[in-house]
Amino acid sequence: MADAASQVLPGSGLTILSQPLTYVKVLIQGGYEPLPPTTGRNIFGQQFCQLPGLSCYAQHVASINGKYGLFTGLTPRLCSGVLGSVVHGKVLPHYQECDKAEESGSGNVQKEETTREAMAHSAATLIIHPFHVITLRYMVQFIGRESKYCGLCDFLATIHREEVILGFFAGLIPRLLGDSISLWLCNSLAYLVNTYALDSGVSTMNEMKRQNTIKYSNYGSNTAANIQPLAGRQHSHAITQNICASA
Repeated sequence: MADAASQVLPGSGLTILSQPLTYVKVLIQGGYEPLPPTTGRNIFGQQFCQLPGLSCYAQHVASINGKYGLFTGLTPRLCSGVLGSVVHGKVLPHYQECDKAEESGSGNVQKEETTREAMAHSAATLIIHPFHVITLRYMVQFIGRESKYCGLCDFLATIHREEVILGFFAGLIPRLLGDSISLWLCNSLAYLVNTYALDSGVSTMNEMKRQNTIKYSNYGSNTAANIQPLAGRQHSHAITQNICASA
């Protein structure tokens, strides 16, 4: 329970803080461009037209719907994040117990770990996708000033009446493919960096340390070998001086 809370609470806090920016991002992706472009300068000093930033869009939305309007769709998004964290945390250990990685090479272990992670992520996505659809449709209502969905229960009834059960899973296949491809690419890149970049760098450093150790050990042995004849010559010279003094 404590582990689940430690995962859910920070994620919920970040979701609340990032909701205004996420809302503006969804509106822009939906083609909502209410503000005219402005004139700016690039790094070479040349003038060009640019669209306003996220803060300008957020101020525009707040001027119409108020500051609370920037948090439209927050409730289903929070439900999606909490439920996704719980499902992912429950499914991933199950796959780890049922499918132990064999010690046949780091590449196979990495492949099996990525497969289990992708399956757990896909299971969580399948469960939370209806909340994702609800969130997006709540947000894009602002573009046409629509009020088709007035609440969670009204949304569920409307979707079920117009699109049946499949309406809750609209866009599921592209999302699953995109998440799986991103996960495999990121894990593969991390594996390549750890295997061929970091390991080779560590091996090079160890080889340099070994060569330095050998060099200094040879230097120490040569110094000791040079000191011993010198000490013998000094001792012989002292004996000769004593004999001459006695004569």
